[in-house]
Amino acid sequence: MALVKVLASTRRGRLTVTLSLALAVALLLGLAVGAVDISPTRLGHSIGQLFTVPLAEWDFETIVLFRLRLPRVILAAMVGAGLATAGAILQGLLHNGLADSHILGVSSGASLGAAVSMLLGLRFTFFGLGAVTPMAFLGAVATLVVVIIIARRVAGSSTLGLLLAGIAMSSFLSALVSLLVYFSGNRIHPLLFWLMGSFAGRGWQHVALASPYLLAGYALAFFYHRYLTAISLGDMTAHHLGVNVEKVRLVLLCSTALLTAACVAVSGVIGFVGLMTPHVARLLAGENYRRLLPYSALLGATFLTLADLVARVLLRPTELPVGIITALAGGPFFLYLLARSRKAMI
Repeated sequence: MALVKVLASTRRGRLTVTLSLALAVALLLGLAVGAVDISPTRLGHSIGQLFTVPLAEWDFETIVLFRLRLPRVILAAMVGAGLATAGAILQGLLHNGLADSHILGVSSGASLGAAVSMLLGLRFTFFGLGAVTPMAFLGAVATLVVVIIIARRVAGSSTLGLLLAGIAMSSFLSALVSLLVYFSGNRIHPLLFWLMGSFAGRGWQHVALASPYLLAGYALAFFYHRYLTAISLGDMTAHHLGVNVEKVRLVLLCSTALLTAACVAVSGVIGFVGLMTPHVARLLAGENYRRLLPYSALLGATFLTLADLVARVLLRPTELPVGIITALAGGPFFLYLLARSRKAMI
């Protein structure tokens, strides 16, 4: 409580407390609302049972809460924070406010890995998970490695070289995925559902798989936040400030790969989170990445938790892929950014 009072005494502290409370409210709504709603009283009772009652004595609502909703809500928040952080990093590295994790082809690589796994019927397990999740992760990481190699050989790892290599790789891999979809026959439905992004059926094993990579990716990004702030002001400015731009860019791209690959592997392809939330965070924090990164993470976690809630209840008991909800919100936002960019160039 004393810490909250200290934080609330400054503007930045008040913002942090406000964003944290917004995330807490979103998480509670995600736990309480679904195909079967749980009243606030029953929700509090169930949460209490998690910590005070043996597993064998849990009631039905507590079991639903622990086994189904809690891991799903936590995973949605984790993925939202990861995608938002990756988007903030790329927008700074590429000096492009329209950049997000899809722009380097990482999401397309994960999609290809997942599609290959589904259509070949791979059956191996990895820490209790089926083949789709680890194959998606490997596809995402492999794609970024190829993009970096191409950019280094063709353009010396320049910003433009990375951008063009990523766009080309993304287009190529998307075409391969479309080809696989065309030949998938009666196996197309689960593949399309995965490509649109969803947290349906996700459990604690997915949380466990994604957690170390998301933590490592975020830790790398925050450790280099000063250098990222300098690079976001321009490569020449960063050079004059003594930053090894090529080295820092490579490290931060690895951070982006960890974040995006982990997110796409456990949730499928969810667009626009990494595009929208860093812009809102930038309005609150400016270009200082010491604040921009945590604000982006909090906003991304809140946004995707609420988007998943809407996807669950909009047509209940039918569930929509959450990627549809983020696309409906992100499409107009993207057009707004394009219009604003065009006005700035006139």
